[in-house]
Amino acid sequence: MDIKNKIQKHIDTIIIGSGAGGLSAAICLSKAGQRVMVLEQHDVPGGWCHSFYLNGHRFSPGVHYIGLLGEGESTRALYEGLGIANNLVFFRMNPKGYEHCFIGKERIDLPGNFNDLNTSLGKRFPKEKKRIHHYLKLVRNVSRQIQLIPKMSGFWDNITIPFRTKHMGKYALFSLKRVINWHIKDPLLQKVLNIQWGDHGLAPARASFPLHCAVMDHYFSGGYYPMGGGAAIVKAMTNALQKNGGTIRTSTAVKSIILEGDKKRKAIGVELENGEKIYASRIISNADPGITYLNLVKEQNLSAKLLKKLKKTKYSCSSLMLFLSVAMDVRKLGMDSGNIWMMDNRDMDGIYEEMNAVDIAIGDVFPGLFISCTTLKDPTSFDGKHHSLEVITYINPDSFHKFNNENKERSKEYLEFKEILTNKMINTLERALPGIRDHIVHKELGTPITNKHYLNATNGSVYGTEKSFGQIGPFAFRAKSEIENLYMCGASIQSHGVAGASYSGVQTAAVILNCKQHDLIKPDELQNIRIFEAEDDSAYTADIKQKINLRKARLIANEKKSMKIQ
Repeated sequence: MDIKNKIQKHIDTIIIGSGAGGLSAAICLSKAGQRVMVLEQHDVPGGWCHSFYLNGHRFSPGVHYIGLLGEGESTRALYEGLGIANNLVFFRMNPKGYEHCFIGKERIDLPGNFNDLNTSLGKRFPKEKKRIHHYLKLVRNVSRQIQLIPKMSGFWDNITIPFRTKHMGKYALFSLKRVINWHIKDPLLQKVLNIQWGDHGLAPARASFPLHCAVMDHYFSGGYYPMGGGAAIVKAMTNALQKNGGTIRTSTAVKSIILEGDKKRKAIGVELENGEKIYASRIISNADPGITYLNLVKEQNLSAKLLKKLKKTKYSCSSLMLFLSVAMDVRKLGMDSGNIWMMDNRDMDGIYEEMNAVDIAIGDVFPGLFISCTTLKDPTSFDGKHHSLEVITYINPDSFHKFNNENKERSKEYLEFKEILTNKMINTLERALPGIRDHIVHKELGTPITNKHYLNATNGSVYGTEKSFGQIGPFAFRAKSEIENLYMCGASIQSHGVAGASYSGVQTAAVILNCKQHDLIKPDELQNIRIFEAEDDSAYTADIKQKINLRKARLIANEKKSMKIQ
């Protein structure tokens, strides 16, 4: 072994992938004194949380809103415990409607406060008032009981689990559709309360009710967007890691996990695509199970039991994601900092099936869209003229199967297919924002092929493994693998979403350090997240106002420079 590899042998933990899970695990382990190295195949860290620029405008493909950032709430506690809160600023999205439900011709807002949501829906559906109150309380109780489980320890907690999680236990094996049909009778209200199925990517008839409860409860106190987009969270995490002595290498793709022993059952390092070998005491993979086990560990090194599980594993839907820059005041079209879920007014399971049809080029419009305007959610990103929109619909990745072997130089057929789908996306967007087509100055469409290329996601999936009954909770992949010294974290392990994936990294670190999750994210009075209102600039501090003014001044300067050149 050469001197370089002798030095690298002293690394305690190598983490493959720099998504939210990998970075949170890295922070926790480095705080505990471990020497940590994070390897990222993309040229920027962050995985789904990274941001990028198109024509000078920023987009964050995987961060559209985050919940539970109020005092004492779990996401805030996570960021404070990781020691990154002081470097984060969030804008609270429209409290009167952090989500807007466009269902056919109906328009219904979801306020960012539990009591306001209860009151608002009760006024809109007066005959359902009592049932709404009972249902929302049930959702909150189930979610809070799920959150209790990782905090339980000791004899008394284990004895009282059945009583303290009685609501979750009662509904654990029921689908969202079945439970909501028991409690809510109005068909439109059912659709409104179902509409956030897009946050876990499964139709109501197949979605776990407790999982949906966790998603809804995550936003019961409203939605928040980070100043600087997803990249701001990544920057805060990488800075914390480096402060603790950890390192991160980008543009560093891992070819395989190095195993040793007679039966090759112990992970001792990684081999990179360029042939370099790096050794460590343990490995954490932030990649999904298919990439980790089948591509990096290799099938011949896995047990029959694990291979059987992998062959049965299904991955979540994929997506089309349209990135738009428009030169117009989108507020005149009715947009604000709240997200829009737009669906046809018909059975949502039918909509899901249509979304997942293989031939997605048929028809002029899609049955559903998610619409987000980042420049309204983060006022510091608005240059005074251009707004940035991220428009998403979910699709079956098999619709792109013929392009799976595309190289970096995309084929003419692929580009033509993208153009057809781009026009179909814009046609659908016009239903929510009429006339916006005429103001588009730049557009780019992300596909399952994009997701695979930049994020190394199996089938271009957006949520890792499919969040169906047989693949969540006790049936999900574990943090500790069957390979000695190989661990996993990320959206396929504990939970998905920015906060869920981050917590999975903390949980994996806790398994390695033989402690509890709460031991690693203790309250820190010196850490504090700053939160401002996206819809009200009256309380903006001088530094926030300066960012806004500089962004607008930069556009004016660039336009003047362009005029002189011409």
